[in-house]
Amino acid sequence: MNKAQLIDEVAGQFDGNRRAAQNALEAVIGTITRQVAKGEPVAITGFGKFERRIRPAGTARNPQTGATVKTKRKSVPKFTPGAEFKAVVNGEKKLAAPAKKAAAKKTTKKAAAKKTTKKAPARKAPAKRAPARKAAAKKAPVRKAAAKKTARKR
Repeated sequence: MNKAQLIDEVAGQFDGNRRAAQNALEAVIGTITRQVAKGEPVAITGFGKFERRIRPAGTARNPQTGATVKTKRKSVPKFTPGAEFKAVVNGEKKLAAPAKKAAAKKTTKKAAAKKTTKKAPARKAPAKRAPARKAAAKKAPVRKAAAKKTARKR
């Protein structure tokens, strides 16, 4: 799943509002990135912990030449999954369905009927391709190699 697909999935929680879902996702990612870059760990209970780790200076090998190369000290991000996240991935626990808004549950039958009769938003027609050039339309006849015929003995 890429970022666009994740935004589409989260948009379902925002009553189909894709822009609100995109803003929410970008706000979360931006906040986590800034805090980890400062050196502050970000722990989301049940999901995991994002933190900055220091990778010490050392030596590495160039695989093409085999020469040793000195590496500098680096800060790298690290994610440690939480216990609940691990349990869901391992199949030991089922993930609860996303909670719906309380106001949505109190709809009347008429409102529910109206919701089901709504049409999907119209999509734009795909762009038409430019007509092919006449020079490109003419193709040289394809010559097939003559197959060897073997005489059959009867």
